[in-house]
Amino acid sequence: MSSPTVLFVCVHNAGRSQMAAGYLMALGAGRVEVLSAGSMPADSINPVAVEAMAEEGIDITSATPQVLTTEAVQASDVVVTMGCGDACPFFPGKRYEDWELADPAGQGIESVRPIRDEIRARVETLLGQLFPPA
Repeated sequence: MSSPTVLFVCVHNAGRSQMAAGYLMALGAGRVEVLSAGSMPADSINPVAVEAMAEEGIDITSATPQVLTTEAVQASDVVVTMGCGDACPFFPGKRYEDWELADPAGQGIESVRPIRDEIRARVETLLGQLFPPA
């Protein structure tokens, strides 16, 4: 079986989706293809998100906000949206999840940590669904 592909989408692709992608790459240990994108990508990743992930031992400094493409959605098995609203293209047969998460943009590290921790918990749940224990 080929690896499932998961696409994380938020508006700016600078915080939530990048943290989620970082966790899934780390926790998925190569079992999952990970994509992330934004409907209106920022110029650069949120430095507080980078700091919050560094505290977890995950380096997302090389991540760059990407524009959301129809092709990325079509290539994905699971599409996780984070408040991107109607900007996300919809295709029948894909699994969609919408994670209601606070936006870390403009927040300090104290406010970003709980968002990061909630993202980790959701990524762990998603991994458990993708790879159920035998």
